Order: sequence, then C-alpha cells, then structure tokens
Amino acid sequence: MENQSSDLLQSALDDLLQEDFKRFKDKLSHSDFEGKGTIPRGRLENADRTDMKNLLMAFYGAAAAVDVTIDVFTQISFREAAAKLREEREKDYQKKYRDHIQEEYQVIEDRNARLGEHVSLDKRYTELLIVKEHRQREEREHEIITRGRRHAELMAQRTSHTKISVLFDPDRSRQSPRTVVLQGAAGIGKTMTARKIMLDWAAGKLYQKKFDYVFYINCRKINLFTEQKSVADLLLDNCPNRKGPIKEMFEKPEKLLFIIDGFDELSSLLDIDEVGLCTDPFENKPVKTVLCSLLRKKVLQKSFLLITTRPTALEKLQQNLKFPCYAEIMGFSGEERKEYFHKFFCDEKKATQAFNFVKENEMLFTMCFVPIVCWIICTVMKQQMEKGEDLSQTSKTTTSVYLLFLSTLLTDHFANSMQQSKTTLWNLCSLAADGILEQKILFEEGDLKKHNLSLCKIQSLFLNKNIFQKDTECESVYSFIHLSFQEFFAALFYMLEENEEKMKKSFSSKKDVNNLLKIYGPSKNNYLMVTVRFLFGLLNKERLNDMEKKLHCKTSSEIKLDLLKWFEVEAKKISSLPYKTYEELRDQLELFHCLYESQEEEFVKSAMDNFQEIRLEHIRLTTMDEIALSFCVKNCCSKQSLYLCNCTLGIGEREEGWITKLRKWLFPLNPLMKDPRTSTAYTLLQGLKDPNCKLKTISLSSCKLSSAFPEDLSRKTLFTNWSLEKLDLSANTLGDLGLKHLCEGLKHPLCKLQILLLWQCRLTAACCGDLSEALSANESLTELELSGNELGDSGIKLLCKGLKHPSCKLQKLVVWDCHLTDACCGDLSSLLSTNWSLRELNLSGNNLSYSGLKLLCEGLKHPNCKLEKLDLSEIHIDEKTTKKLEVLQKIKPGLSIVHNAASSHQNPGTKTRRMECLLSKRHTFICRLMSWSSEMMWNIFVMHCQEVGLVLLLSIATYWLHWLIKGHMED
Repeated sequence: MENQSSDLLQSALDDLLQEDFKRFKDKLSHSDFEGKGTIPRGRLENADRTDMKNLLMAFYGAAAAVDVTIDVFTQISFREAAAKLREEREKDYQKKYRDHIQEEYQVIEDRNARLGEHVSLDKRYTELLIVKEHRQREEREHEIITRGRRHAELMAQRTSHTKISVLFDPDRSRQSPRTVVLQGAAGIGKTMTARKIMLDWAAGKLYQKKFDYVFYINCRKINLFTEQKSVADLLLDNCPNRKGPIKEMFEKPEKLLFIIDGFDELSSLLDIDEVGLCTDPFENKPVKTVLCSLLRKKVLQKSFLLITTRPTALEKLQQNLKFPCYAEIMGFSGEERKEYFHKFFCDEKKATQAFNFVKENEMLFTMCFVPIVCWIICTVMKQQMEKGEDLSQTSKTTTSVYLLFLSTLLTDHFANSMQQSKTTLWNLCSLAADGILEQKILFEEGDLKKHNLSLCKIQSLFLNKNIFQKDTECESVYSFIHLSFQEFFAALFYMLEENEEKMKKSFSSKKDVNNLLKIYGPSKNNYLMVTVRFLFGLLNKERLNDMEKKLHCKTSSEIKLDLLKWFEVEAKKISSLPYKTYEELRDQLELFHCLYESQEEEFVKSAMDNFQEIRLEHIRLTTMDEIALSFCVKNCCSKQSLYLCNCTLGIGEREEGWITKLRKWLFPLNPLMKDPRTSTAYTLLQGLKDPNCKLKTISLSSCKLSSAFPEDLSRKTLFTNWSLEKLDLSANTLGDLGLKHLCEGLKHPLCKLQILLLWQCRLTAACCGDLSEALSANESLTELELSGNELGDSGIKLLCKGLKHPSCKLQKLVVWDCHLTDACCGDLSSLLSTNWSLRELNLSGNNLSYSGLKLLCEGLKHPNCKLEKLDLSEIHIDEKTTKKLEVLQKIKPGLSIVHNAASSHQNPGTKTRRMECLLSKRHTFICRLMSWSSEMMWNIFVMHCQEVGLVLLLSIATYWLHWLIKGHMED
C-alpha cells in the first residue's frame, strides 16, 4: 500500500508546473487535515517534489497523504489534478481489492477436510441449471415425481435457461433489474454460486463493465453481530485490512453490487418500521436495520443487489424489495452431474467408474441433481476406491446416502439446537407420511398447520415453496424438493419414536406400519414402493445407532419383526405361483431390493429361507437389480435353487454414444443388436462365490454370458460350494475358452457338482481335451449335457478317453445335434464296452447310418455295458438298422432304445422331447438369421454412413422378415 501511494503522489507532484508546485506548498503549510496539524513551513520551503512526497507520507501516513494532496488540489482549484489523482488511486485500489477477493475466494474447504486440505473453487465448481420462468402447477408436480434419466432430461428441456452473466441484462422493457433474487432448495448450490460470482468478477471474467466493486454479505454471520454497524462497515468487512476509499465508492452507487447470501438464515426475518431505516451509508444502526435499508433501497438507491434464499422465505423477502427479478437454481442436469464427478475425482477412469455406477441406480442418479448430494456420493465413493473396495459390493445404499444428506444439512444449520429440533423433524416426517398415503405431493398452509409446522428452522431446509396463479389470485403451496425425499421422510416417520403425549394427539392410527404394508401388499402400489424400500433400509443397526447419535432421536425396534413377518407372507405367496407374470417377477425382484437396502445379513438370511427357489425369466436386470440379487443370493443358506432364464445380466444402463443409440433405434427387435455386449455377470458372481451361499442349483441359461464368466465361477464357486449339485449354463456364448475355465474347477478335488448342462454354448472339438481331463479327475459328475455344440467326431474321440477313466462316474451323456457321423461310433463302442457307470446315452439329431450303428451295437452287447437307455431320435433308421436294433433288444432286454422307426410305440413324453428339440433347433436358426441380417445392415451403415436411405430401407426389410417369421411360428 505504501509503495502504491508513493508512486501516485510522485506522479501527481511531477505533473505540476513550478509555479503550481509553489502554490501547493503554500496552501499545504496552512492546511490542518482532519486535525492532524500542519507540516512546519521551514521544512516545506526548500523541499523538491520527491522531498515533498516523503514529507507528506511521513507526517500523515501513506493512505492519508493521498487524501491530503487531493484536498489541497481541490482548495487551490486544481480540479483536474485532483480528479486524476482520485481516479488513479481508485484504479490502483480496485486492482488491490480484486487481488484480495481472488485470494479470499479461490479455494474452498470440503466439509470433511482435514487440517490444511482445500480445493480450488474454479476446478470444483460446476455450472448449475438456472431458470427465470414461473412454472405451472402441473409442471412442478411432474418435476417432483420424475426419476432417473427422465428427470435429467426433463431439467435439460427447460426453455427459459439463463446464466449468471446475464442476470442483470435489460429485460423485454429494456430495463436492467437492480434487484435479483436467486432462490433454490437447501444444498442446491446457492452459496457456492455466490462465491463463484465473487471470484469470477475479481478474475475479470464477469460483470467487468457493469460493476467496479462487488461485496459479499453472509446472513448467517449477520446473526452473530451484536454491535451497531453502518453500510460502510459492511463494505469494509470485504476490504483488505478493513481499509478502502469508501467515499469514492459511494460516489458511484450504480457501480456497486451487493451479494446478500442466505436471506432465509436470518434469525429473525426483517420486519422493521420505515422510520427506523437509515439513508446515510455512514450511519450506525443495528445490523439488520442496515441490511433492511439496503434491501428497501433507502440507502445507495442506485446500487445493485443479488440475494440468495430458500423458497420458503420468499414471501417475507418480497415485502422488503422493490421490483425484484426472480431466478431459480434447479441443480445439475444430467451432463452437469457427469461433469461434477469428473471435476471431483480429477481422474478420468475413477470418475467414469463412479458416475456409471450412480447412473445405473435410478434413485441415486435422481438425487444427484442436488450438488450437496453429489458431494456426499463422490466423497463416499472416493474413500471406497482409495481402500481398494469394489463399488458394487461396498457402496452405500440409497437409504444411507439420504441419511447422510439429512445429517449433513442438520449439522450445518442446527449443530447447537439439534435437541430442540427433533420434535419439528418428527412433524415434518408426519407430513410426508400423510402425503404418501393420500398420494399428495403439494401441500397447502392448512396441511402444515395440521402437523404443527410453521415454515421456520428445520422444515425450511427440506420444503420448497411454490407460487402458482389461480384465477385472479396466486396460491402458495409447499413440497419436498423431490418425491424421493418425501418418501424417505415418510419411512423415517414409522421408525422414529415420540413421547406418549405427542402420540396420543392425532397420529397414532397412521403410525401403524402394518396398515401401510396392507395397502402396499395387495396391489403393489408404485406410490408406496420406495417408502417400503426405505423402511427396510432404516432397519440397519449401524444406521439406527448413527441416527440416534446425530439426530438425538429414539427409534422403534418393533418394526423389524413386523417387516419380517410381512416379507415371509409375500415370499411364500410369490414362491407358490406356478407361473409368474412379468409384474409378479418384478414384485419378487422388488423384495430383493428391500433386503439389499437393509444390509442386515442375519435379517436377510431369515427372510431368504422363505424362498425354496428363485426363478426369474425373460427379464432385463439392471446393474442395481443384479447387485440386490447378488446380496440376497449370498445369504441363501438352505440349499435353495436359482433359475435365471433368458435374462440380461450385468449390462445395465451404460453411457451411450450417438452410434450406439442409433444402432438401438434402427434395430430394436434384435436382442443382440439392442446390446451386443456379452456379460460376465461379475456382480452376481460375488454373491455366488460367497462362503455363505449354499445354493443347490444354479441355472443361468440364455443369459448372454461370455467366455469370461466361468473363469471366476470355476475357481471360486465350484471349489468352495459343497452344496452346489446342478449348474446350467446352456445357450450362452461360453466357447472353448469358457469351457477351459470351467474344467479347471471340475478338476478340483473339492468339487461336488453332479449335473452340468452346456447345450448350445458354441463349443467345438478344441475344448474336448480339457473336458476329457476334467472327467478323468472328477468323481462327482453324473450328468453332462452337450447338445447343439459342434464337437464332431474328433471331439467325441477325445471325450471318450476321459469317460473311460476309472474315476469317471458319469451316468448320463447327451450329445444331441453335435455333428457326429459314423466315424465316431468305433470310439463310442469302445467306451460302452469298458465304462461301468454310464446309464443313458443320447445321440439324437446326428448323421449316423447303419454302419455306424452296427459298430455301436457291438459295444452295447458287451457284458460290461450297463447302459439302460439309448436315444436315437431324429436319426434316419432304415429297415436293416431296425432289425439290428431288434436283435440287440433281445440280447439286452433291460436296454430302452428310442428311435424314429419305433415312433408308434413312443410315449407322449418322448414325443414332447422331440418337439422341443425341433423347436429349439428352428428358434436357433431364426435368431441367427435375424442377428446376421441386422449385423449385415449395420456394417453397411458404417461403411456408407451417407446413404442413410439404404439403411432405413433395410431396417424395414428386417421388420418385415421378423413379422413373417413370427407369423409362421405362431401358425
């Protein structure tokens, strides 16, 4: 500061002519500036300009020396020199002020920051969605109830988006608003936005020509002031060393912007008589009077105001403002949520991993429109990643994140009065529960009064105020910032205990969780689904203890038993259904989500005992579905069975580029084209390999599993799970590599698997060597199904080597439609003459003739052959072969031979089996045909992306082909 004043004085004195400099010295010798006395005349007479500068600074001080010089210039009518010095000083101070603001606002501290830790505001701040328009009631309702991606899309579709940079731009009437109110819910980013405005202005990025000075006033700090202050004092609180050219600032009030942050946080909202307000910016008054004077434009009328507040304080604020302009912070859109994750993690890979995980959880992704929730989720995930934990296994449930949100806001705003606030919190929860039962999301003032809510303190954190036009008037209604928050508070209502007097008043009948479950049960009302899920989430002991500690609230322990009883009834009801509709399958899955939310393993084990089998068919499982299922599966301890048939696993709602979206739009009918990725079902595997998992049967047929799936399954599950008896991985693209991984598990001495089904898994002869080795080592396997794989004669030759081994105890081998010819019959004959355990052999659908079957009969006649059933369906049997088989039948009367020539003697079960084989074969052909046609068309598009018309024409052809084939199959 001293150097800057020295340079300014030197420059101003150097500009004076010699005669003017004499006049200046003469006038200075008679000037008593602010009672500080005069510099002795003798010291002034011989002083040159540099001496004069030094005398002024030594006598008056650096800052006052400039004021004295300006005052003397004015007295001797050197107005231009005085104005120039004043202007230069102000420019100099503005730079100093901007530097100070940049230093003050460039970093922020996270709420959980350790000593010395801070984050750059520029690097963390993510642009928020701000709108200016007033919404209609229906629009607001739609915003409240929409979830997931649709919620993000809905926010992005708002037509009146605006930016901070244009808030003070002229409106349609060409008038620039002098007061702008920026409203938004708690945690939506109001304070962060206010601080970013300060930083951007100081850095020269915002409002450069508009404002010379921008000042920040924090209403929470205003509450702490007890002494009287003036407007000048509030300004100086922003200035370095609380010093600055205040008079010059006040001379241009139109170049000043006051940011008043958190109006709603004032301990008593402003209700001050007009007479008591101040008009002089230097007049001392109670701080709230000074603030009210600024708001009502009684002082510095031409200055600009930017006020942030929660919607609940808007009505009181409106009474203190003149012609304000309103804007609302809506939160993060979908893209902005993604941007926040990347800024938080500062690591592309980790950010993408975390964001993708959250995006697949509809509830968490919806919550992320609130910045503070984004921060909570990112913080928790970052800690997990640093510990090397798997997000899908250890990530916080939705309930735990909502509890963190609740405790974070309450700790921030009511750390010293939490005990007194718990009754208000209970009332807020009762309002939420009432609304959920009545399917009500917008509340009138009467509803708030009914629940003893007065729109102060805690409820203003979680309720939004909405003003809608109704006929010739306006109506005020209130809502939670999103339906999911209302559902959370409703669930909390059933968990919190209140004193007996409060319970007797009006809520005892409604606080019956069995009544809630009764309403939810019969119809599976969607409007109660999330509330019930939260109820299970609040059962967790750790969360309950944490909640009691942080919120000082007692929780009910009886509800746990009520929920378990309800779950038992629902589980048995679903399990008893012989056939489940799609809705019933989703209901079953929802029960698993409820258990996952609880994260109480003992509770889940008791609940899962009610399922003897878990069966899900023709359903697409999101990643969250798979996580919930995995958690429940690992707590199946009673030898249950898991059947997943034709389900899509482990893919979820990943991010998609425009090419992927176009691909799905052009070819929606082909499941392979919808999502060409295969799955490792990684998350489900974490449950299957858990030591607690005691499943007896695992069936994952037609689930788009890849060759990578058995790698983890074989090493972990088959080795350790003694209870697993049957594994069905049919109709998945495991390939030879996948079978190789599987064989590693089969060879392990602890493997107790009895039945392995692998039909249509794209296996070839190349895998038969590994399978042969596994059969030689495994003593538990009794049934092996390999139908529909192109094993060929060479593959069967290798397989027979393993089957001949004394350790092999296989009793049933099915190699239907495995591209076998007469060339393999010698190996099979040799096998039959040496193997003592094989009881059933299915060779249906292969290209065998008389010569091959003749060789086979030689082995069947052998005394060592113990075969009881031979299936030769779908093989051409001529008269010569028939006679050969009849001879065999006489030699081996205990052997049942099934073949086409004997079709008249077949029982209905055999015919059904033949029909299933035919249909399966035709279905495989049709699927491959449609997949091939769609892939071909897509490749044409990639090579000729300009010729979109051709693609559209071919896509129509695909639809036509699908319709034709579908019609043929139905016939």
